[in-house]
Amino acid sequence: MKTKVLISVMGLIAMLGWGVQPSLADPEHGSAHVYSSEQGCGHEMRKHNAYPAEHLRHLLQHQKDIGLTEEQVKKLKAIELDFDRAWIKSEAEIHIAERELLALVENEKTDLSTIEAKVKQSGILEVGLRMVAFKARHDALAVLTPEQREKGKAAHEKRTGEMMSGRHGGAASGGH
Repeated sequence: MKTKVLISVMGLIAMLGWGVQPSLADPEHGSAHVYSSEQGCGHEMRKHNAYPAEHLRHLLQHQKDIGLTEEQVKKLKAIELDFDRAWIKSEAEIHIAERELLALVENEKTDLSTIEAKVKQSGILEVGLRMVAFKARHDALAVLTPEQREKGKAAHEKRTGEMMSGRHGGAASGGH
């Protein structure tokens, strides 16, 4: 009986903790960019999509092409820094919650309600991480004019097209 419960809980952990990858602020590009940190206990933290961070870096790298003012660059850099701080903090909190959860699961005396509470806590932290990303992207887009958004989007699509053709050896028409 305990084995069945343990297997069920581990399946739930796997599904919630590792199987669900948040597609952060841009569903169209949900799996295009991945953030990972190799800190803590020699294990790699779960990989989360960091499209907003890539989007901010892209805007800042192409600030002249997009026509950003000095004031807009300052604002975008501040958004990027706030995003990085919140992202790192959230990743660490999730990592800690997952380690605590594993410790609870390994202890045969832990009741299921305690495990369930920890799984829920981890899920709430995941939601918070996604919201950090949505907020960063929302705040960055609010800094731009409609024309700058279009220029940024065009530059991103061009870069994505170049990456895809390079990654697939130019077989865009007959490949996967």
